[in-house]
Amino acid sequence: MTTAPATADITLDALDADPYPVFRRLRAEDPVAWVPAAGRFLVTRHEDVLAVERDQRTFSSVEEGSLMNRAIGPTLLRQDGDAHRRLRAAAEGPVRPRAVKERWLPRFRRNADALVDGLVERGRADLVADFAGPLAAANLGALLGLPAATPADVQSWSQAFIDGCGNYADDPEVWQRCADAVRTVDEAVDDAIPFLREHPDDSVVSSMLHAADPLTDEEIRTNVRIFLGGGVNEPRDAISVAAYGLLTHPDQRVDVLSGRTPWKAVFEEAVRWVAPIGMYPRQVVRDTELAGRRLSAGDRIGVVVSSANRDERVFDDPDAFDVRRPAGPHLAFGGGPHFCLGTWVARASIAGIALPALFGRLPGLELTDPDAVRMAGWVFRGPLALDTTWSS
Repeated sequence: MTTAPATADITLDALDADPYPVFRRLRAEDPVAWVPAAGRFLVTRHEDVLAVERDQRTFSSVEEGSLMNRAIGPTLLRQDGDAHRRLRAAAEGPVRPRAVKERWLPRFRRNADALVDGLVERGRADLVADFAGPLAAANLGALLGLPAATPADVQSWSQAFIDGCGNYADDPEVWQRCADAVRTVDEAVDDAIPFLREHPDDSVVSSMLHAADPLTDEEIRTNVRIFLGGGVNEPRDAISVAAYGLLTHPDQRVDVLSGRTPWKAVFEEAVRWVAPIGMYPRQVVRDTELAGRRLSAGDRIGVVVSSANRDERVFDDPDAFDVRRPAGPHLAFGGGPHFCLGTWVARASIAGIALPALFGRLPGLELTDPDAVRMAGWVFRGPLALDTTWSS
């Protein structure tokens, strides 16, 4: 294993609270840094993150001792080459742009309208708990093809998986909640499979069952878990960060509501500013050099897209939320063969539906205390709550 100067002062607690000062320092001083608390080298510059993404022969998604594999099994995200392509091809039909537009947007719009209908007269809500989370869960449950799962079920399973996949502190309670969620999700999938085998529809489970190279029931169970893991927290946090950004930058909000700046720009800036997935792992499979650092086969690295998205070599004033900035090459959805399958769902359901519904139907929407808003996480990151009021 490669030896390198340790950055022993970097703690997981510090990264969880606010990783960006740490990442700024690493980009400047040690862009491929050994961080003992994370047990891996953190790759923090944009060009190096992109190089890793484009070189699967050197940087593999198949990691020994993977937290994700321990939490939810060997999903498509921990496969390379033909094995990855087969699993991805079986699942991607329902999330392609045309399928999203024609089959799913009407359903997503009904889900958003129903949630806002329930909020309008209340005059106050936590936008994370009362809108962004339930909407993401309702959309995902429909997309997957799990009709018996409630949005509360989907949110609970998703959070258990996310916590397991990011359990770098090895908390036994986290592992237990994750194992419980795996069991109940598998039961839900097993209930859905017989019907969908006989009655194909537009869902992801149906797509995996009826693909040109169909997946086995166990492969379907495992890959439903990864859809659940990423399919709630990412849109939930993207909606929440975008709302927080506009609510704390009233001049930009005016521009958006007047139509001078499109909602798409709000979405792209939100996921650049605070990437819902901040870091994911890779493993070096042959000796190499990255940004001047010698790496050996077997070394573990963390691909820190949240740092790449604030690389001052690529983005002007990168720590600022600015929906007017020129479109830039942010890496919130990754790149290369593992480019996020849910990208088109997220863009359409958030920029096209969720954000316009919130700001269009809740007049005078504002944070009750902007200074009280806290974000947390560095592997996955977003606001913990957004307490708001409006004119009911």
